[in-house]
Amino acid sequence: MSAASYRLSHGVVAPLSKLLWRPTITGTENVPLTGGVLLASNHLSFIDSFAIPIAAPRPVSFLAKSDYFTGTGISGAIRRGFFEGSNAIPVDRHSSRAAQESLDAALLVLREGGAFGIYPEGTRSRDGRLYRGRTGVAWLALTAGVPVVPVGLVGTDRVQPIGARFPRFARIRVAFGRPVRPAAYAGMPSGKARRLLTDEVMDAIAALSGQERADTYNELPPESTGAAVGI
Repeated sequence: MSAASYRLSHGVVAPLSKLLWRPTITGTENVPLTGGVLLASNHLSFIDSFAIPIAAPRPVSFLAKSDYFTGTGISGAIRRGFFEGSNAIPVDRHSSRAAQESLDAALLVLREGGAFGIYPEGTRSRDGRLYRGRTGVAWLALTAGVPVVPVGLVGTDRVQPIGARFPRFARIRVAFGRPVRPAAYAGMPSGKARRLLTDEVMDAIAALSGQERADTYNELPPESTGAAVGI
């Protein structure tokens, strides 16, 4: 996608979204304005992949279900237009290679100096709790040598609750935390480094979002409607 297309999409979507949801945005100074960076967030709603890009001080790429690039009808056209006009990367998450393809796509963005949004829980929380983080976020940070900025979202589940077809009016909050640097984990055995780095990121997300913790992994429902793909 061209820079002009992104500016056009963001110039329309961001002001409208801010008018409708009146987001409280804090910590933008924690997001590096240049160079590769991961934005690792909790995941409560389809709308999360709108909320983070409109709040971030730089373009953010996300993975999105390939279905959202081929939708029909009014809602399909709106979703398709947004994702085609943003930095979204289509992926078939039910593919046998979905996880590796997702990591490869994210790594390419980071190595090109871009910002990449990721949901370490893997899919959105259906009960509001924050689930254990999968270690793909740490693998990307360590492999690309980039910081991870934790993001805490509050209220997006009220904008579009599970099962709702259209967004509602609700206040949301987007908080960007201090970057977690991978260098402190670089000398450890790889498995231990990935687990500890991921846990630090999830602890930071919990502090920002105020969510109750769940000591298990969040599993993808058979027919999930979440927009983004977590790694």
